This record gives sequence, C-alpha cells and structure tokens, in this order.
Amino acid sequence: MDLRARHCIPCEGGVPKLDAARVRELRGEIPAWEAREDKLHRTFRFRDFKAAMQFVDRMAAVAEAEGHHPDFAVHYNRVDVTVWTHAIEALSENDFILAAKIDALVS
Repeated sequence: MDLRARHCIPCEGGVPKLDAARVRELRGEIPAWEAREDKLHRTFRFRDFKAAMQFVDRMAAVAEAEGHHPDFAVHYNRVDVTVWTHAIEALSENDFILAAKIDALVS
C-alpha cells in the first residue's frame, strides 16, 4: 500500500523500533530521504525564503493532521527536516508515512 494513503497511528511508546531490514524496505518508497541514527533526514531547496516558508506551512498542516511532528530548520531557501518517533527514540512506520506525505508536497 502506498505510504501516502496510510495514516499515522498514535504511539505512546512500548512498540519496538523497526529493524534494519524493514527500514531498508520502507526507504525504497522514500528514496530522497536518508536513514541514519534511527532518524530520517532530508534537505529541501527552494527558490527563496518565501517559498521555503510556504513549504513549512504546508508541512505543518500535514504533520498536525497526522499527529506526528518533524523537527526542521529553515536556512533561507533550504529546509532541513528530521523525522523519528520520539516516544521510542527510533524509527516506526509512522515516520515513513509522514516522510512520504511531506515528499508529496513538493512533487
């Protein structure tokens, strides 16, 4: 099933982190993201600050709707995004779902 069609499931901890094989499998669906240190990372580039902030606003709306919130930093026309499941301090399927939805904002 397409990750963009799925929804994040609330996580309060107590679920196991994804193993390396499952991370590799899911990464195939979000190839622009890098998986390291139990987190997903991606840098987005835009023509200017205004475009970067418009992306951040759209990303915030998606994250809030999913109840799963990324960390990000804006550097003029660049937005660095990091996603992981804070409750387990590692990757869960929610992270890949959110990453796919964020990718859809720029495709």
